[in-house]
Amino acid sequence: MANRPLRVLEMNFERGWRGGERQTLYTLQGFQKAELDVRMLCRKDFPMAEKAAAEGVRVYGFKSVFGALFYLIFNGHKYDILHTQTSHFLTYCILSKPFHRAKIVFTRRVDFVPKGRMTLLKYKLTDKVVAISSAIKKIVENFSGKDVPLISSAIVGKTLNKERAVKILEEHQVPRDKKIIGTTAALVQHKDPLTMVEAIRQLAATRQDFVFLHFGKGNLEEAVRQKIAEYQLEPYYRLMGFYSEVEDVFSVLDIFAMSSEEEGLGSSVLDAFLYKVPTVSTNAGGLIDLVGEGRGIMCNVREAGKLAEGMHALLESPALRAELTEKAHHYAVTQHNIDYITSQYLQLFKTLLSSR
Repeated sequence: MANRPLRVLEMNFERGWRGGERQTLYTLQGFQKAELDVRMLCRKDFPMAEKAAAEGVRVYGFKSVFGALFYLIFNGHKYDILHTQTSHFLTYCILSKPFHRAKIVFTRRVDFVPKGRMTLLKYKLTDKVVAISSAIKKIVENFSGKDVPLISSAIVGKTLNKERAVKILEEHQVPRDKKIIGTTAALVQHKDPLTMVEAIRQLAATRQDFVFLHFGKGNLEEAVRQKIAEYQLEPYYRLMGFYSEVEDVFSVLDIFAMSSEEEGLGSSVLDAFLYKVPTVSTNAGGLIDLVGEGRGIMCNVREAGKLAEGMHALLESPALRAELTEKAHHYAVTQHNIDYITSQYLQLFKTLLSSR
């Protein structure tokens, strides 16, 4: 191995394209830049395969998990590290371990408490479970009894298309003279959108110079829509639906807000940091790591009134907005750039392989 690049197989078998898949792509980019021999195992003809191939990564795509499992059984021995970023696929890495003998690394991105003997056995047989936040680290260490390193998520900036963002506002008839508060969060329970509706109700009772834009879809959409109607918040709370390349909207936001009751880390908060949008959020899971230490305004989960107070405070004070965004931006570019995150993984891999 001393005379060849480290061989790493990245694995993500999800069908969609969300934060975890974006992080998998950043991992690929970082490993390529570090000149590792990195390959991708994923579902055929889905976004992960397409985006990895576009980066010049060799992709092994399969229609079913059984094809992927057979690949691990017959080809896993070619790799030094098998790195999976989804718990579901960790099972197949463990099942094929007698055949490949490679080191298995699992990056855990969710902050709910794992359960069951089979999950515990899986974690025991994994060479290293990595947590992306201190909340996840604590949960996994308490569950497994193993040491869990913390390697957070990377963030990569892009040139925002403000013209597109303005067009989106025009399509939804958002008044140009209003302050724009926004979130990018699925309309699902762990994002707690109903608390956000309550927060906007309370904010609208104090001031009327804003519009809140909620980008995302989910099974709570109808419940949220009904609550907006009940509170007569139509002038203030807009359900925007799903948009690809949603980062463009950060170019028109005055404030970014999150009401999550569970959050592995909160990569959309990192987007806000990078694009210098002051942030108000709950302290759910990994959000403490991000918004703490004066990088944003933070409150407890389900404290709608405190969310409203935080948004009001930021709208009232340009000086406070500037102070928070400066700290947050510096943190994002120094602690969450690809090179820094990659270096942490490389050190972990080196330590694992030296124990062979």
